Amino acid sequence: MSSTTPSVLPPLRLARNRSGYLLLSLFFATIVLIALVWWPLVEDYVGSWDPRFPWWLQVDWLLLGIFAAMTLLIVIGADLRRDAAIVAVGLMGGLVIESWGTQTGLWTYYTAERPPLWIIPAWPVASLAIDRLARVLEGRLRGIGRVPAILLYGAAFGVFAVLMIPFVWPTRHLSLTITALILCAFLIVTPAHIRATLAIFVAGSALGYFLELWGTTRACWTYYTLETPPPFAVLAHGMAAVAFWRSGLALAALWAAIRSRTRSRLAASQG
Repeated sequence: MSSTTPSVLPPLRLARNRSGYLLLSLFFATIVLIALVWWPLVEDYVGSWDPRFPWWLQVDWLLLGIFAAMTLLIVIGADLRRDAAIVAVGLMGGLVIESWGTQTGLWTYYTAERPPLWIIPAWPVASLAIDRLARVLEGRLRGIGRVPAILLYGAAFGVFAVLMIPFVWPTRHLSLTITALILCAFLIVTPAHIRATLAIFVAGSALGYFLELWGTTRACWTYYTLETPPPFAVLAHGMAAVAFWRSGLALAALWAAIRSRTRSRLAASQG
């Protein structure tokens, strides 16, 4: 694969625009809405502060760092038309994944909700951040040859498969887990674009590590293995990002086909 191979993902342009400001406003509005609707969660967090200790020792610096990084990423390269599709798929995909995990008992939240609705908006926000990271990573992968790219792809998703099967094995008899296994296998053996898929997987796993580290060490959610975090959960964020991207491609192709057929019928009726 030569360095002149065109990018599948649009290149990331470091420029401020109205779309970025609007996304940022919607991001903060979502946080405020979550805080108002689930106010008891805010009260629990505030109540955990102990005045006997310095405030800087009680600030969740990891959470603030993740928040700052995702805030910066979603503003960079914003495109409302493209990002709206990412948000929509992220919301639906996040709901499906959280339902699978909490309904099967692979992980639980401290609120015991199955799933908690307040966590769902985090998925489209993470999807936007992953999109920005992946667009940078794909550009870095343009210089590698086709064979090395395929080898890297096989290694990355091979490790994911090796970790996934034993992790979900206790729930192998449940329809949700069977569906998840079939979907992951299908996505792995039918890559849309090797380089783009690899970039999205790596970007999702990288962000997923910090999200999982925060959530499991703060006991916001707990996996049945009690790991903080399980390696599979980290790579699962990469697989989820790939699934969301492929879903977006499929929906875009379907919409294009519907529009094309509609236009053909209108042209035929007018002719």
